[in-house]
Parts: sequence; structure tokens; C-alpha cells
Amino acid sequence: MAKPLFVLLTSTGFALMVALLVSGADESTLKGIGKCAKCSLNETGTCQTVIQVKKGDKTVNYYLAQNSVSTDFHNTICKESKLVKAKGIVNEVNGKREFIASQIKLVKNE
Repeated sequence: MAKPLFVLLTSTGFALMVALLVSGADESTLKGIGKCAKCSLNETGTCQTVIQVKKGDKTVNYYLAQNSVSTDFHNTICKESKLVKAKGIVNEVNGKREFIASQIKLVKNE
């Protein structure tokens, strides 16, 4: 029973990796202020991590897709905004920038 589940999970993970490679999605690094879309920005009804990045005189919001990386990190910035650095894939979904994080960490103030 465990072997078919392992095969299914392994092949699903492999298919996802191949899809990302074929789509040409490049990993990006974001450095900005990590905030909660609900508690800090009052934009959503549920908590979601957002990274605000300064680009010239504009602030660009990157909404983190819900995955284990963003979910595990969220409590770090939910009630208090902090400087963060994240690696992942940027997509545009419904007119917003979505970020699928593979890594997030706090950055010491520079």
C-alpha cells in the first residue's frame, strides 16, 4: 500500500519539476518588507504573506502562494513587518504578482 503512494508522490514531484523547467520559469530573489495581507495591509480576509519591494519610486506587492515555505514562515511577519529575502518563482495571477517561495529568511537591518 505504501509503495503505490510513494510512486505517485515521486512522479507528481518530478512532473512539477519538469513543468517548471519547460516553462522557462527562472528563480528570482526578492528583498523587501514582509507583511501580512490581512493584519498589516487590510487587503484580505485571511492571513497571507506579502513582500513589498521598492522599484524606483513605486512599491510592488508580491503575494506569496500558499505552500509549506510561506505557511511555515508567516507567523514571523504576521503581526510585525520585517525585512526579508526570498527565492522563488514570480507569476502573474488575476493582475497580481504571485510569488512561489522556495526559501524565505529574515535579513538583519543594513
